[in-house]
Amino acid sequence: MKQLIQNYKTGELQLVEVSDPLLKSGGVILQTKNSLVSVGTEKLMISLAQKSYLGKAIARPDLVKQVISKIQVDGIFDTYKAVMSRLDTPVPLGYSSSGVIREMTNDIPPRAGQMSNVGVGDRIACFGDLFATHSELSYVPKNMFVKIPDNVSFEDASFVGLGSIALNAIRVANLTFGENVAVIGLGLLGQLTVQMLKAFGCRVLGIDISNAKLEMAKGFGADACALIGKDDVLQSSLNFTNGLGVDAVIIMAGSQDNKPIEMAAEISRDQGRVVACGMISLDLPRQEFFKKELKVVVSRATGPGKFDSLYENKGIDYPLPYVRWTTQRNMGCFLDLISQGKVNVQKL
Repeated sequence: MKQLIQNYKTGELQLVEVSDPLLKSGGVILQTKNSLVSVGTEKLMISLAQKSYLGKAIARPDLVKQVISKIQVDGIFDTYKAVMSRLDTPVPLGYSSSGVIREMTNDIPPRAGQMSNVGVGDRIACFGDLFATHSELSYVPKNMFVKIPDNVSFEDASFVGLGSIALNAIRVANLTFGENVAVIGLGLLGQLTVQMLKAFGCRVLGIDISNAKLEMAKGFGADACALIGKDDVLQSSLNFTNGLGVDAVIIMAGSQDNKPIEMAAEISRDQGRVVACGMISLDLPRQEFFKKELKVVVSRATGPGKFDSLYENKGIDYPLPYVRWTTQRNMGCFLDLISQGKVNVQKL
């Protein structure tokens, strides 16, 4: 089969022939119809891979710290070999896709909700770094896919990963009906967030550096917008909330400086909440957070289950009465919102 891969050492992208994936217990083989290119995450990965070694080190100081720690334990020579081997290992790209079940094991029991009664030939949407790749075929464990509603296309369903990331950011903001929410950054994730916030009964202030993205957000229901660099964002937030400040800020911007988190603190009301979903600096302006007693949380991708190998790879689910919205349940909810016409991805 064909698969898109990247070499992190050279930055080269290749479409290569690789072996078909093996069907493992508790999973399916997906025949891909559509896979989504995340212009934020994947563009960042590609640009990082194309940098020099020094450029990679500057861009990812966290990895440099890991290398230094390894040198202290294993020595320079062994660490060098390990790093070069890691950089030379091709990395498959993609993490959100849709298609049909080509093969499946017989140990996927019926489950209430989106996993009920799946079979060969069924239409499914998938999420996961190693599961929903840009490839003709993929192995997908049972917790990382959901059935596609009949009135949702493969193309629309391929947004399931991004939609679930945005949905989880909304959930961890602990919003109530009618609250005022600012969304900083109106790329793909930001536009999806605006639509779902409106579906959940919130008032939305969109903030971005692009007037075109602000106009798109207005088309998706944003109640007000502020253009960074032109509008007074603080005054816009005060006008929007009758002088109170917003109840919550969801940051969907990608930035290497501290401006998004500083802006979030500035426009929040006392006891407000800030959710960091985009890749931003988190050097918190303590005085502002202290003065307003703000709460900040970093949203973990698609929610409970993500980064849990037992959930992702072994198919061990969390009990619904105790964990209402897992990664898979968020995926199903997002597709339901598309099915009901509350989220529109065609313009994206």
